[in-house]
Amino acid sequence: MSTLDDLLAKQAIGEIVLRYCRGIDRLDLDLVRSAYHPDGIDHHTGFDGTIEEYLVWVASALHRLGGTMHLVGNQLIELHGDDLAVAETYGTAVHWGDPPDDPQRNFTSGFRYVDRMERRSGRWAIAERWAVREWTRSDAGLALTKEGAGPSGRRDRTDPLYHALGRR
Repeated sequence: MSTLDDLLAKQAIGEIVLRYCRGIDRLDLDLVRSAYHPDGIDHHTGFDGTIEEYLVWVASALHRLGGTMHLVGNQLIELHGDDLAVAETYGTAVHWGDPPDDPQRNFTSGFRYVDRMERRSGRWAIAERWAVREWTRSDAGLALTKEGAGPSGRRDRTDPLYHALGRR
């Protein structure tokens, strides 16, 4: 692989992680699915299985919450030939819901995504993911109401993101 090919591969792999986070936060399960190969495997706290099984499990978990926000930071992508990579991505995930004093619905976690990515037919995607939970803290009772009028995030196609995408 050339240096340019390496950079393009790493950019594509980085965008897979961001697409996954957007899909989770906006409850866009088709977008989440697009981050994986059809036979992809996922290992999360409380779950191990195929991508299709994961989508059922995560949809149930997410519908119990008012929202989530995944913030990713450090990312190291190691390419192993032309069609295999391992990506390690550090992040923080904030979860909130009603009632606001319920620690099962209001918490923040530090995590790492350890992803085995494969390029198949020219497309990079997750072949296997380990969502490694490093720590969790309760945010129960800490949420404040919004201080004024303005755009609010939505977990469907009425989110401002989809409005902006529709105007391209």
